[in-house]
Amino acid sequence: MPSTSSALSSPSSPLPSPLAASRSTPHSRSIVIAELRAAGCVFAEDEAELLLSTARTPDELAAMVERRVIGLPLEQVVGWAEFYGLRVTVDPGVFVPRRRTEFLVGQAVGLGLRAAERTGRPPVVVDLCCGSGAVGAVLADALGRVELYAADIEPAAVRCARRNVVPAGGEVYEGDLFDALPTGLRGRIDVLVANVPYVPTEEVGLLPPEAREYEPLVALDGGADGLDVLRRVTAAAPQWLAPGGHLLVETSERQARQAVEAFTRNGLLPTVTDSEELYATVIIGTRPTEGHAIAGRRNKQEAAGTS
Repeated sequence: MPSTSSALSSPSSPLPSPLAASRSTPHSRSIVIAELRAAGCVFAEDEAELLLSTARTPDELAAMVERRVIGLPLEQVVGWAEFYGLRVTVDPGVFVPRRRTEFLVGQAVGLGLRAAERTGRPPVVVDLCCGSGAVGAVLADALGRVELYAADIEPAAVRCARRNVVPAGGEVYEGDLFDALPTGLRGRIDVLVANVPYVPTEEVGLLPPEAREYEPLVALDGGADGLDVLRRVTAAAPQWLAPGGHLLVETSERQARQAVEAFTRNGLLPTVTDSEELYATVIIGTRPTEGHAIAGRRNKQEAAGTS
């Protein structure tokens, strides 16, 4: 996955912290900024304001600064992230929601609203590879009435997701992709969002230290070409989607062509959309309705007759 939203270059050997040396005295904004800047935080002033406003005691502030200085993502330090206008809980060791994924969420919101209009019922939404559950929580907030499920293979992610998804009326399961979901969802899902890992294995080492050292590898490593998990999801998705239902995944622009081939090979009708502002590429695969299937068979027959 892309790097975290915060900007930190982990120091090789951080200097002793003035905060740690003097926890019993008030800690000034300038000292916090100096600590963060020395650690390589590009947005030291903004981060200092956030830490100062979040910490309830001087000791808590000192501990937060120390965790940030050694490289923890800012969101894991303060315990939350701002995502699509919603504050979501982010625990240590859990994948941090990226701002670029807000583009995927926007696409999913639109599809969920259209599904509700088409069926006259709350849409069935699944947040697969859910991490913190940020995507599912935001979709529940944006769609209002929704039947929501989320799943992840990482126990820490599942615990965190329950804190975000359950209050929104959803359910969270632990397991490997679709194996985690209730079998009663087969053929019923209107919007399936799978924020799969898509960093090629050999490129994981190029990610910022805060990602590769403090986020689970399973949320980053997508295999040799970055598309291993995407292929598994597209292979099984048609069995779980409702007719006319949609699978949405985020990938990179250079991987889009191969990803589209995986969607098509498994019978999903793919659409590629992107955002230059967020540098995001999303592929939407639609399970054909009966009408689509009949039209597809007719087109094949006509093509065969003219060849």
